[in-house]
Amino acid sequence: MKSRNLLSFSALIAAAFLAVLPLIASAQVNKGLPIVELSIKTAKLKAEVVADNATRSIGLMNRFSLAPDHGMLFVFAQSEPLAFWMKNTFVPLSIAYIDAKGIIVSIVDMKPQDESTYPSGAPAMFALEMKQGWFKERGIVTGDKLVGLDKAGRAKN
Repeated sequence: MKSRNLLSFSALIAAAFLAVLPLIASAQVNKGLPIVELSIKTAKLKAEVVADNATRSIGLMNRFSLAPDHGMLFVFAQSEPLAFWMKNTFVPLSIAYIDAKGIIVSIVDMKPQDESTYPSGAPAMFALEMKQGWFKERGIVTGDKLVGLDKAGRAKN
């Protein structure tokens, strides 16, 4: 009797996977983005750049990992209050909101798949998402400067 129940359970899992497969296949993921090398204090990182509405709206959604010292830099046309959410984002992230001069105005930890918003608390022109804890582990705090933003280019819309 046990093997029959196990077989039924396996069939149920397989059916559930097959039902979800089309959703996984159609999930949008940013690919082929420009990458810039940036630094904060002595920490160096590589960031994919999203500088238009289409790529910014996808961000790091539908990804399940980030390489060490890799993240995503969001570029906006002007400084303004920003707010991000974590819908369809599976990696726990920390976000640094950065003003037009490259100064970090706030750092916030975000929960995976959370649809609540995480506001910048001050006007920002850039946002840098890294694996959760990355900033804290390197002693990076509000007021520190992100160097290399000139390589990221300008927002396209």
